[in-house]
Amino acid sequence: MKRADRDWYKTAVFYQIWIRSFADGNHDGIGDLYGVYDKLEYIRSLGVTAIWFNPLYPSPNADFGYDISDYCDIHPDYGDLKQFKKVLDKAHELGMKVIMDLVINHTSDEHRWFKESRKGKDNPYSDYYIWRDEPNNWDSIIEGTAWEYDKTRGQYYLHLFAKKQPDLNMDNPKVREEVKNILRFWLEMGVDGFREDVINFISKREGLPNGIGFLPIIGSMMHYKDGPHIHEYMKEFREVCDEYGAVQIGEGPMTTIGNALKYLSGNTKSLDMMFSFDHMTADCLFTEYIHRPFKLIRLKKALSKWQYKLQGKAWNSLYLENHDHPRVISRYGSEKYHRESGTALAFSYLFLRGTPFIYQGQEIGMTNIRLSSIHKYIDVSSINNYYKYHLKDDEKSRLHRIHVSSRDSSRTPVQWNSDRYAGFSDVKPWFYVNPNYRSINVEAEEKDEESILNYYRRCLSIRQKSRTLLFGSYREYEAGHPYVYMYERKLGRNGYIVICSFAQEKIPFVLPKQFRGKNAKIALSNYPGKNPEGVYLHLPETCLILEPYEALLLKVRYRQSK
Repeated sequence: MKRADRDWYKTAVFYQIWIRSFADGNHDGIGDLYGVYDKLEYIRSLGVTAIWFNPLYPSPNADFGYDISDYCDIHPDYGDLKQFKKVLDKAHELGMKVIMDLVINHTSDEHRWFKESRKGKDNPYSDYYIWRDEPNNWDSIIEGTAWEYDKTRGQYYLHLFAKKQPDLNMDNPKVREEVKNILRFWLEMGVDGFREDVINFISKREGLPNGIGFLPIIGSMMHYKDGPHIHEYMKEFREVCDEYGAVQIGEGPMTTIGNALKYLSGNTKSLDMMFSFDHMTADCLFTEYIHRPFKLIRLKKALSKWQYKLQGKAWNSLYLENHDHPRVISRYGSEKYHRESGTALAFSYLFLRGTPFIYQGQEIGMTNIRLSSIHKYIDVSSINNYYKYHLKDDEKSRLHRIHVSSRDSSRTPVQWNSDRYAGFSDVKPWFYVNPNYRSINVEAEEKDEESILNYYRRCLSIRQKSRTLLFGSYREYEAGHPYVYMYERKLGRNGYIVICSFAQEKIPFVLPKQFRGKNAKIALSNYPGKNPEGVYLHLPETCLILEPYEALLLKVRYRQSK
C-alpha cells in the first residue's frame, strides 16, 4: 500500500464505539462484537465511513479497557478474534475503515510483563516499567500519587493514571519492539490504523525530577508531556505504519498547537491527526470536575484557534463527545431545548475543516445520568474526586459535582428503543440505563424526520458531497458575540455560512456588513417550518431574528475576484 493511500482520513467520518455499552448481542448484559456486527448497517446509514473502537483487549477493567493485560487478543466479554475478524470484514464490505485504540503509555498490573517485572531486577522484563527506590512528588492524573509501592519487588513503580496502570519504560528498546509487534499483529489482520492514547506522555524526562509541589497534577506534567525522546520513538512506530499505509491519530492532553504541529507536520511528522482538549473546557477549568458556567466565547475561541493555526499545515480532528467526557447537550446545550440544541451543536462542528468524530449515542442526543449515590458510580476518577476534594461541602453539593463531571454519563447503555433496558439487552445491563430512554432512543428518532438523528444524517450527507465543506478555508465572524457562532467555509467562488444560536430565547443577530442585503440559499435549517431548505433567504440590513438554538447552513456564491 502506497503512503498516499492513507489520505482517506481527510474525507472520513468516524463513529466511536465504547463497546461495553454499545449493544449486547449474546444476552449477558454486556455490549460485545456480536452486537456491533448486527448494528454495522445502522452505523453506515449515518454517513459514517470509519469506526474507532475503544480498547477491546483483555483487561481487569480497573479503567475499563485502558488497563490492558494482553494486546493481541479480545476480551472474552466482547467475543474473540474470530468474531472481531467477522466485524472487520463486514465493515470493510460496507465501505467503512476500522481503527483500534493503542494504549502504550501503560499496561495493566495483571499483564504478563508486569508480573515478571515485579519479581526482581534480574529478569528480562525488569526494565519494562519505571521502578524507583524513592518516589518523586508527581501526582497521578486520576488516583492519588503517581507511585505505588510493590512489596514483591521492594520498589515503587510509576503510574500516571490508576494504581493498576503501571507506566511502561519506553526508553527500553525492547519495549518499543514489543509495541511494533503489536502494531504489526493488528495491521496484518487488516485494521486500518490506530488512535493512540495519551501518546504525548510516553517519554519521561531523564532522572524524573520533582514537579512544582503546590500545583496538583499539572505541576509535574512538564516532565512527561512531549518528553525528550518522544519524536524518536514516534518515528519508529510511524515507520511500521508506513509499511501498511495505516492512519495514526494521537490523543494529546494539554498539548499546545505548537507542540501538536511537531507531530502533524515537518520532519517529525508521526501522526495524521491529534485530539486536542482546548474546546472541551468551555464549562470547566482543566477538568470537568472544576466546573464553571458554559461560555460560548470560550468554545469559539478554542475551535477557531485550531482551525486557523492548522489551516494549510495539518488536519484537524473534530469532536464534541467521547468516552472521557460527559454528554455535550448536558454541558454546552440545553436539556430543555433538547432537539434544538442537539442539532445546533451538530451544525456547529460538523461543517468545520477537519475529520468529524461522532461518539455512540451522540447522534440521538443522549444526556447525562444523575445517580442518587456515589456508590452507584464506577468511574475511578469520579470516585477519587468525590473522596479527595471538597470534603467540607455537603453530600448534595459533592454529588452534584459528580453529576456534571463523571465519565460514567458517556458510558450508559446506548438507547436503541423504548423497550425494557432500552433495547441494549434483553437482560439487566452491566450499568444503569438513563431513565429518559423512553423518549430519547434510536427507534423513536428514526420515525421523526426532524430528530437529532436525522439531522446528523443530513449534515453528513451535505458535508460529504461538498468540496467546499471538505477542503475550503475557514473564517469566523462576530467572535465576540456571546450567543452566536458564525463562520464561513470558502473554496473559490463557492461558500457556506454557518450560523448557530446558543441562546435559550429568541434573539436579534446583526450580520457582518458584507452579508447584509445579500441572498443566500438555505442548505439546511433546524427550524424548517421557518426556513425551508432550498429557499433563498434575503439577509436583512437590520438583523436576523434567531429562535432558541436556531442553526442555519447557508450556501452562497461569490463574485469573481478581479
